[in-house]
Amino acid sequence: MQTRSQGPFVGERKSPWQRVHGVDAVLEQWRGDRHVGPNLVLDEMLPSAEASFAPFPETLSPQVVTALKARGLSSLYTHQAEAYELSQAGRDVVVATPTASGKSLCYLLPVLNSLALDREARALFLFPTKALSRDQEAALHTFLEQAGLEHGAVTFDGDTPADARRSARERSGVILTNPDMLHTGILPHHAGWARFFAGLRYVVVDELHAYRGVFGSHLANVLRRLERVAKFHGSTPKFLCASATIGNPKEHASKMTGRDVQLVSESGAPRGERRVLVYNPPVVNAELGIRQSYIKTSARLTADLVKAGVPTLLFGQSRNGVEVMLKYLRDALAQVRIDPDVVHAYRGGYLPHARREIENRLRHGEVKCVVATSALELGIDVGSLDAVVCAGWPGSVAALWQRFGRAGRRQGTSLSLMVASSAPVDQYVAATAKSLLSAPAEQARIDPDNVEVLVQHLKCAAFELPFEGDEGFRDVPASQVRDALGYLTEHRVVHEVTTPGGKATWHWSADAYPANDVSLRSIGWDNFVIIDLSTDKTMAEMDWRSTHTMLHEQAIYQHEGRQFQVEKLDFENHKAFVRPVEPDYYTDAMTFTKVTVMSRAQEAKAPTYELGTGDVSVVERVVGYKKIKFHTHENVGYGDVRLPEMQMHTTAVWLTVPELVVQLLNAPRPDVMDALRGLLSAMHTVAAVGLMVDPRDLGQCVGGRDGDGRGSTLFDPTLYLYDSVPGGVGLASRLFDERESVLRRTRDLLDGCACDEGCPACVGPGAIDAVHRGRKTLALAVLSALGITSLN
Repeated sequence: MQTRSQGPFVGERKSPWQRVHGVDAVLEQWRGDRHVGPNLVLDEMLPSAEASFAPFPETLSPQVVTALKARGLSSLYTHQAEAYELSQAGRDVVVATPTASGKSLCYLLPVLNSLALDREARALFLFPTKALSRDQEAALHTFLEQAGLEHGAVTFDGDTPADARRSARERSGVILTNPDMLHTGILPHHAGWARFFAGLRYVVVDELHAYRGVFGSHLANVLRRLERVAKFHGSTPKFLCASATIGNPKEHASKMTGRDVQLVSESGAPRGERRVLVYNPPVVNAELGIRQSYIKTSARLTADLVKAGVPTLLFGQSRNGVEVMLKYLRDALAQVRIDPDVVHAYRGGYLPHARREIENRLRHGEVKCVVATSALELGIDVGSLDAVVCAGWPGSVAALWQRFGRAGRRQGTSLSLMVASSAPVDQYVAATAKSLLSAPAEQARIDPDNVEVLVQHLKCAAFELPFEGDEGFRDVPASQVRDALGYLTEHRVVHEVTTPGGKATWHWSADAYPANDVSLRSIGWDNFVIIDLSTDKTMAEMDWRSTHTMLHEQAIYQHEGRQFQVEKLDFENHKAFVRPVEPDYYTDAMTFTKVTVMSRAQEAKAPTYELGTGDVSVVERVVGYKKIKFHTHENVGYGDVRLPEMQMHTTAVWLTVPELVVQLLNAPRPDVMDALRGLLSAMHTVAAVGLMVDPRDLGQCVGGRDGDGRGSTLFDPTLYLYDSVPGGVGLASRLFDERESVLRRTRDLLDGCACDEGCPACVGPGAIDAVHRGRKTLALAVLSALGITSLN
């Protein structure tokens, strides 16, 4: 019997012209490599699963059945049939099954069925990104055509031409859009959408798990406004939600929609075998606990896969990281004479036509590897992929499996690899890698009643329709709405009018257009455009916040593997002018953060320290940049940056260490402050893991009790952990409630770490010399002085 070669045996000498091919051969090569194999801290095969089928429901329209059969389907998966039956019973539904399990059919069937039965029926599809809505539009067009339905389906977003917008309002049966466009482009102009809202039967919220934190809190309020407008036009739509696996899909969907939502979580879809790997790069500096660059390692391992003909998706943590890995990949492929154009980057900031082109080329197999940010983490159909590489921990178990799920979407054996960085959370994951296979998915949390968010949307709602005296705001009681409207009346934003019958109504009275001043994603409303001086054409765009760190003058801006130097940043007109260059370095901005307490909500005093929570002002300023050499990552220079400060009001929890305790430690003050920074780093790790949130959702800063303490030799050092979004979403108050557990678990983390004097997995690297104690020793001394003991 003929057998297929699995590649050279471990240790076998290959001929120069031999190349490995396929996932199995690459795996064998890695395991036999003395630099790779010993550092694979997880190497497990997840078994495949058989499909579970159900017949087409009897109530399904013949036209929809025809379309299903035209797609080669003779039955449904059990979870698809269950979701359909629940929707036909008039229930709101959330489907939470793994990636690539056919969730889209769970909401398409009820929608298409209603369109087939009623020419006036309408549906609204919400997707978190433009790319996803465009991708689903193409699939929906095919489905409608196969079903013989004349209802149109139009994507309505910022890229939609004016004539297509008119057609969408007047004739389209399905509108595909994103929360931002619904918020600013549809609801404020609902009078022009009267026919659409009058026939609205279903609202589909896809990728529900993506709506967390402040973004999710905003969307919940946008949906409150949507229901209010729909009711005005005479409809009460049902909600159909689809989510990747999270810890609380039913609770999350219910909080998002304000309704009792039915959960469908048992998947009937088949699943191919998946090889799951976690690679922890080797230590290159044992004293400081520094490991080999995860950026370079991820690019190198991905290059092995691409050389072996394995279609691969490489996820990076940031735009800069994506562009650096793209350059490294292309350099590596050029050395073996593989066309570098088979690798592309995909991230926020690319112009719409560039994104569409990359999506199409990937679907048709012309692109063999894409280096992406989380923009491709969602359910965009990018064709058949055999491998996914995650450069660094994506922030949560749910996000990791969502990314891993992008490979093997067509069944068969797939490869999922995470490369750990030196960051504390990454090292924690690497140390407990086995638990990834059984770890519960994190919960998605939102706070729709956050006062700052709620008031903004009450203003938008008042602009859309006047409020009547006894009117609530979906699940917000009428009394609370009246109080908020009274506050807005005092600020002359709304005007109270009493009807002849004695009923109070509130009308919008300001000149401003409120939705324009409310950004759902908590970044500046206006993007900066990037203009290439060599062509005088716009090449990309950048959000307001990222502009400070990536488009300051003399920055190296990276785009599709090419480098451009920023010659001028026109801050007033939101334009950045760049010129192509070929440097051997890229730039990395340095920021200074200051936290000031504005008001104290709660405080707890212990004999040796103080804890508090409340509102704070966070001022962040880019003060300079480093020049980092490609490939070696050495620092080759610095530069100054002069840009306006970025200010944010949010909530924080803080730990104040009295000056007396600092003096009793009998160590140089700079060493103590360094140890406190390390202690805060450990607290941040514990807090992020305990709250099950992305570490980037929590900011950290060491300052003084009432400021940064600079200019004074005596002040009470204060460690701040703050919500990274304006107004906060309740993380600080939850940390305050769990304050004792957080501090004691921090002690456990330091006591349990195997390092001698600090490493990235606990307090971060700390210098050791013959005179001064290391960062970890001092951090433990601080905890002992504060009387904080371990849990164990």
